[in-house]
Amino acid sequence: MKSYIQIFTALAFLGLASVALAQSPAPNNTGINVRDRNPDAATAGTQRNAKSDLELTRQIRRAVVKDHSLSTAAHNIKIVSDGGMVVLRGPVKTDREKLAIDEKARQIAGAKNVQDQLEVEQHE
Repeated sequence: MKSYIQIFTALAFLGLASVALAQSPAPNNTGINVRDRNPDAATAGTQRNAKSDLELTRQIRRAVVKDHSLSTAAHNIKIVSDGGMVVLRGPVKTDREKLAIDEKARQIAGAKNVQDQLEVEQHE
């Protein structure tokens, strides 16, 4: 009899947990992902698989992640290389972060080969 009570209690708990999860609103990244809707936007899907482009992206990503003064947002920007050209996209916290990432990319890829589309988040 005791095992039936334990099973019933466990099932009731799982039922309540699933109801609570079903009522939680789904995350909404619409505002964040609006910039990726443009078919010409550089996204991870447009990253070239040429060895030189992959290496270029890897070197820039390593330099950005290695800089512990940058925020998590800055560490997670998009870095897309195509034919030696690099596009930097995504939100950063400050103008200083934007400048630091841009400088790192230009040192690695060459000043004329970087298109900086980073956006400084607006705080209300």
